[in-house]
Amino acid sequence: MEIDPVVFSLRAGWLGMLGGVLSGALIGLFFLKPNWMGGYGSQPRRLVRLGHISFFGIGLINLFYALSLTPLEVPVQAGRWGSLALAVALVSMPTCCFLTAWRQPMRHLFPIPVLSAATGIVIIIANSF
Repeated sequence: MEIDPVVFSLRAGWLGMLGGVLSGALIGLFFLKPNWMGGYGSQPRRLVRLGHISFFGIGLINLFYALSLTPLEVPVQAGRWGSLALAVALVSMPTCCFLTAWRQPMRHLFPIPVLSAATGIVIIIANSF
C-alpha cells in the first residue's frame, strides 16, 4: 500500500494538535500547585511545558508540509520520506522532553527529533526548486 504523503502529514499534524490539547489538559491539572515538579521555574517543569508546546509546533510543521507538497511539486517518493521524518519528529520531540524532565540523562535522545525535523524540512526545500 502506497502512502499519500499529503494525507499522512495532514493526519499527523492534526494528531499533533490533539496531543497538544490533551497533554496541556493533563499538566494543567497541576499548574496551580506552586511546588509541582520543583516550582514554576524548575528545569523539569520547563521541559514538560516544552513537550506540550512541541506537539503544537511540530504538528503545525506537518500541516504546512502537507499543504506545501502539491504547490511546490515535490516528487511523491521524496514527499513520503519527508512525511515519515516529520512524523518521527512529532512523536519523538515531546517524548524526549517528557523523558528528560523525568531523568536528565535522557537528554541524549534529543538528536532523534532534531535530525528528523531537519530531514523533513531539508527534503521539501531540496525537492521544491
